[in-house]
Amino acid sequence: MGNLLGVSNGQFTGGGVQVPVTGSALADVGGAVLVQSTAGVFLVARVGANAFSAIDAVCSHESCTITGADGATYVCQCHGSRYNRNGQVLGGPARASLRQFPTTFTDGVVTIAL
Repeated sequence: MGNLLGVSNGQFTGGGVQVPVTGSALADVGGAVLVQSTAGVFLVARVGANAFSAIDAVCSHESCTITGADGATYVCQCHGSRYNRNGQVLGGPARASLRQFPTTFTDGVVTIAL
């Protein structure tokens, strides 16, 4: 079922959720974390030097929070649904993709635009 993702706490700022990169798996390209915030839970991955992907962390199958990863694939621990870093389903039972969110990166902080 993959490895459990590290957890980062995001700060809801009204228009988005801010996530510091330093000290987390997001410090390195290829790293990913589960972001918890008052605005929801998100899967955030560093896909380039200054590029990040952010998707909804709630599985489209039965609404479990996705907490696992197998390489660059997110894995839902409840029933094994698999998603790529863009939220597209790679393996069921889930059928619907996860919502993507735009991100910006400034001064070591990723902002997930809501």
